[in-house]
Amino acid sequence: MSAGAALKLIPALKEMIIEECDKDCAPDAIDTDEELIGGPLDLDSLDALQICMAVKEIYGVRIEGGPEARRALASVRALAETIVAESGA
Repeated sequence: MSAGAALKLIPALKEMIIEECDKDCAPDAIDTDEELIGGPLDLDSLDALQICMAVKEIYGVRIEGGPEARRALASVRALAETIVAESGA
C-alpha cells in the first residue's frame, strides 16, 4: 500500500465526510487520526453507513460490516488506507 496515495485521499475524504454527514465544520477541523465514530465529530452508526455508501459510490470500495468497518472507520487515515488497499491504488 502506498502511504503517499492514502495521504492524497485525506483532504477529499474530509470533505466527503462533512458533506455526507451534514456537519458544519471546515475540513481542517477534522484531525486525520481522530476517532470518527463517537469521537469529536459526534458521528453515529447512520453516519457510518452514509460514509460507507459514499466510499462505494465514489471509490468503488465496499466496506463490509463488523470488524472491517470498525477498522476502516477508526479515523480518516484508516479510511484512506482501506480505500488504497482495497482499490489496489
